[in-house]
Amino acid sequence: MEFTKWQGCGNDFVVVDFLDKEPIDFAALAVKMCDRHFGIGADGLMVVCPSETADVRMREFNPDGTEPEMCGNGIRCFARYLYDYGRVAKEQFTIETIAGTMVPRIILSDGDVTAVEVDMGVPVLEGEKIPVAGFGAERIIAQPLTVDSTVYKMTCVSMGNPHCVIFVDDAESFPLLELGAQFENHPAFPRKINTEFVEVKSRTHARMRVWERGAGITLACGTGTCATLTAGVLNNVLDRAAEIEVDGGVIHVAWHENGHIFMTGPAEPVFTGEWQGTL
Repeated sequence: MEFTKWQGCGNDFVVVDFLDKEPIDFAALAVKMCDRHFGIGADGLMVVCPSETADVRMREFNPDGTEPEMCGNGIRCFARYLYDYGRVAKEQFTIETIAGTMVPRIILSDGDVTAVEVDMGVPVLEGEKIPVAGFGAERIIAQPLTVDSTVYKMTCVSMGNPHCVIFVDDAESFPLLELGAQFENHPAFPRKINTEFVEVKSRTHARMRVWERGAGITLACGTGTCATLTAGVLNNVLDRAAEIEVDGGVIHVAWHENGHIFMTGPAEPVFTGEWQGTL
């Protein structure tokens, strides 16, 4: 089985193309391929599938085999794969995901791909839709959340997948490894949660670190940067366009007046190969 490996700000993915193949047990394949000691090593497996509603369908699987609704860095890498390998013949196209139809645009300079912009749609802010227990249709802005006997102020957003944004004084020193899983598995979040720990540097610059559902600490999270900007605007600490600095680089996010979030960042090939492992 041929594969390609990609990274966006250090968030890395394996892409396999099943546009013309019968599906297999992708969850089991993800567990093996994403293993950093016995497999290829990645934050997720992306599968190219046919779609009846868009140009292509994207399926993604975490290293533990779970299937999240969306992945921002992943969809940029996925989009560039489609463009580079001729699976689409245009610079702007549609991708079906569990979270809905996303619209990436390949950004070129002198014929070379320099970045990928994605219309990530409109952020979901109602508690019951994110979901967060006990909030109904209420927006969750700077609400208390107790983790390990400490009360944090959470702002929650769904970008097709659930996010909890916590503003902190120092993102670098926050004990992410010790507390990340406690946020992910907190009973307030019935479908678990991705958690961003954000230090605001200025109204157009924030430092973000992330713990992702099913993956743990990653170098970047595209949907997390979108959630961070949304939370920053709702808390009046960020402008509607800002650079979100993650462990692996910088992603530009803008919340347009039509309500849509646009995310722009890198998507780079790492290597290609042939998988000879078994399920």
